[in-house]
Amino acid sequence: MQLTKFGHACVRVEKDGRRLVVDPGGLTEPRALDGADAVLVTHEHFDHFSEETLRRAARDNPRLHIWTNSAVAGRLDGLGTRVTAVGEGDAITAAGFDVRVHGAWHAVIHPDIPRVANIGFLVDGALFHPGDALTVPDAPVGTLLLPVHAPWSTVGHLIDYVREVAPQDAYAIHDGALNDIGTAMVGGLLGDRGPGTPTRYHRLDSGTSVTIG
Repeated sequence: MQLTKFGHACVRVEKDGRRLVVDPGGLTEPRALDGADAVLVTHEHFDHFSEETLRRAARDNPRLHIWTNSAVAGRLDGLGTRVTAVGEGDAITAAGFDVRVHGAWHAVIHPDIPRVANIGFLVDGALFHPGDALTVPDAPVGTLLLPVHAPWSTVGHLIDYVREVAPQDAYAIHDGALNDIGTAMVGGLLGDRGPGTPTRYHRLDSGTSVTIG
């Protein structure tokens, strides 16, 4: 399958002419949804979910279907059966891709900040997007989309997470707030110069594609 990054936390997956988009939020280029057959949304934060963008995409494409948690689904009222709420343990077929849902909650930012629901998606048993959590699926992962910069994690957390999931490859996401210095620093610690993981670390520029699986 082909993986394309579209800024910050959004990716598009393509196979056999089918397009699946994950987390087209407020920091995502609208073209990420061009030709999309289905959308997955991990949680309600603006950098992962844009109600305006999804409503416009649904208007322009009558075939588009959206799978997400119940909180996000509740904000897409009026789209009827084109929106399906899912939760941990569910298995669905989205745009012809087999998708399993893992996790339930956003990572803790601070005890005084309420947590929101967050689900991760394992696509075709190969690609895992955890949203804003360090969820470990109960299945092997070939390619991990790794949220490398967030107010709820440190690089130490990420190293331990990658070691636990043990994918073959990890691709950076959730990096929209990093400048060039921060990007290089994180990449150095997660890559070959860091303390070591069983995983190859990569970062794609926005709009760049790679073949995985």
